[in-house]
Amino acid sequence: MMNTFKRKSKLSPLTAVLSTALLLGVSGAYAQAGGEPAKPGGPTTSPSSAEAKYEGAPYAVDPSTMHQSSNPKAPPMTEAEFTRARQIYFERCAGCHGVLRKGATGKALTPDLTVGKGTEYLKVFIAYGSPAGMPNWLTSGEMDEKTVDLMARYIQHDAPTPPEFSLEDMEKSRKEYVPVAQRPKKKMNNYNINNIMSVTLRDSGEVALIDGDTKQIINIVKTGYAVHISRLSASGRYLYVIGRDARLNLIDLWMEKPDNVAEIKVGLEARSVETSKFKGWEDKIAIAGTYWPPQFVLMDGDTLKPRKVVGTRGMDINNEYHPEPRVAAIVASHQKPEFLVNAKETGKIWMVDYTDLKNLKTTQIDTAKFLHDGGFDATKRYFLTAANASDKIVVVDTKTSKLEAIVDVGKTPHPGRGANFKHPKFGPVWATSGLGDERIDIIGTDPAKNKQHAWKVVQTLKGQGGGSLFIKTHPKSTNLWVDTALNPDPKISQSVAVFDVRDLSKPPQVIDIAACANLKDDGAKRVVQPEYNQKGDEVWFSVWSAKNKESAVVVVDDKTRTCKTAIKDPKLITPTGKFNVWNTQHDVY
Repeated sequence: MMNTFKRKSKLSPLTAVLSTALLLGVSGAYAQAGGEPAKPGGPTTSPSSAEAKYEGAPYAVDPSTMHQSSNPKAPPMTEAEFTRARQIYFERCAGCHGVLRKGATGKALTPDLTVGKGTEYLKVFIAYGSPAGMPNWLTSGEMDEKTVDLMARYIQHDAPTPPEFSLEDMEKSRKEYVPVAQRPKKKMNNYNINNIMSVTLRDSGEVALIDGDTKQIINIVKTGYAVHISRLSASGRYLYVIGRDARLNLIDLWMEKPDNVAEIKVGLEARSVETSKFKGWEDKIAIAGTYWPPQFVLMDGDTLKPRKVVGTRGMDINNEYHPEPRVAAIVASHQKPEFLVNAKETGKIWMVDYTDLKNLKTTQIDTAKFLHDGGFDATKRYFLTAANASDKIVVVDTKTSKLEAIVDVGKTPHPGRGANFKHPKFGPVWATSGLGDERIDIIGTDPAKNKQHAWKVVQTLKGQGGGSLFIKTHPKSTNLWVDTALNPDPKISQSVAVFDVRDLSKPPQVIDIAACANLKDDGAKRVVQPEYNQKGDEVWFSVWSAKNKESAVVVVDDKTRTCKTAIKDPKLITPTGKFNVWNTQHDVY
């Protein structure tokens, strides 16, 4: 099969890794090795590989900490080759195939499966991809022939094992920069805290706190790498941000200049954090979930002192053991003192009662694979979350702590937290867009007054195309905004579609948000994550380019759908997610 390798990569392996990281702000991780190899020279695209551009970031597990073991039946590798291949795997492949290579979103790549295929067969898969979602690493220019050969040999050896991360390890990493006793007793600044925006500066390992009224940067706060989300305590005082490297930072918004007061490392790779919101438990308990090790930890809300670690390894919904069920979304119930924890690969949602950490009570709800992100309906009773690889939305009744419904939707739904509004015909609804196609699915959410429409797709809209990460509206708005940040067409990725929820028969208006930013270089200018201000009369968008290119945050007048201003500053490096304090605190979306 060596004659198939005629097309030379344009970039060396190292240059490819670095260039791709700069261009996209990430290193790809998602790759699904199913089906047959694609035709030589035929690049493949897929929802999973598209999501990698946003989710991927170099895997935070330090490969140097791993234990190496070789397979005698596998092709020989030098120590230097093994070390290099191990690094590439964790940058490119672990996010889909799992740290242990036992399969996650993608297929298992253990020696019992790969050795029998042989090096030449595996090289074709790696080089040209597959229609099932495996990226085409050679023909895309991100690997050369030698690297393809290296990785084909590497995945025939036993997977190295990363270290665990215990409660003791967490406590050793914890820092209290400002002890509770020394923190302000009242708000010490003149900022309208409710309208502060926490903006992820992905590649600089920071968040920008921006005054939503004046549009001025309040502070640039050092955080973990590639912050995934910002969450607010129930009081609105404390901001929790977690990076992909599992570093969790606690920011006190009452300080004269809001800044870090505590931090902790909760694992090696992470995505999620949340705080207790039920009455009487405000600001008392924080929870963070990790991709590695597969577990979650409960902490004191004001100091981040770890109190309880719970592993998620176990049986999936098919009663098969999974060694690496990563923790995706976590939300706090408004109905009772519980957290809802998504265990991605097992398809189980954990209901975690946080009233007694020593005698922790949990309930596991069987739903669908692979659980990702989601949010509440307008009543804050029902949690709707994407099982994205299953093309489904799962609905959980947080009042009864039971599964309410599973709804079939479009390809690879990615709602963020979704969008709630009142449909002129079907009553209260919640909407999701997706990575895999142009569909925007609208689901009825009112079983009390609109039972015939509840937990059904009542209408499907046509957006600009696949590659949508977020959809957003506001109770005071009549607009529904949909981004397409990961669409391969720059005209689409640099613009957004906006629908009038009063008349969804009309096609959307397409607005070139990147043009509003008026950036002067050749950056990607991907437009990502609409976020409303507190009043609901402005929508903020990130115009996201590589770390060595200019980026911006664009503010749009929601009523007129016209650009108001572009916030530009050299310190705004790769802005992506934005979280308004009031809306995030109260689950308004």
